[in-house]
Amino acid sequence: AAIAGGCGLVTVCDLAIAAKESAKFGYSEVRIGFLPAIVLLFLIKRIGEGRARQLVLTGEMIDAKEAERIGLVTECVPDAALDERVSKLAENLAEGNSPQSMALTKEMFSKLDGLNFVDALEYAANMNALTRMSEDFKKGLQAFLKKERISW
Repeated sequence: AAIAGGCGLVTVCDLAIAAKESAKFGYSEVRIGFLPAIVLLFLIKRIGEGRARQLVLTGEMIDAKEAERIGLVTECVPDAALDERVSKLAENLAEGNSPQSMALTKEMFSKLDGLNFVDALEYAANMNALTRMSEDFKKGLQAFLKKERISW
């Protein structure tokens, strides 16, 4: 179960995989006279204001399938397959992707949200140019052209 603060942690994750049969999610803060103040900003961005209102004002629990349907989690897998799926995802991210590129992509997600369209395009173009000068890009491009696997 990911309830209150635990659900808040899920909300701020880039990727979240849930156990289909047993996972439960809920923002129960209103039931004890509290509120999910900081996480609410992330929740609205992740699932939209309407669904966020419903979850935080009612304090209702939802299952993994519903959490996936509304976008709170990115994937549901059978309980028995959870550890294997999470390990595989972590391995793919760590071994298959440039750490620098993932960090810069995450930075872009956070900065693009507050920019108007023209400024966002300018920022994206600058990030594109910056990344083309990085060692990770050079290494990745060479491996791509040689059809070699990259070891990050």
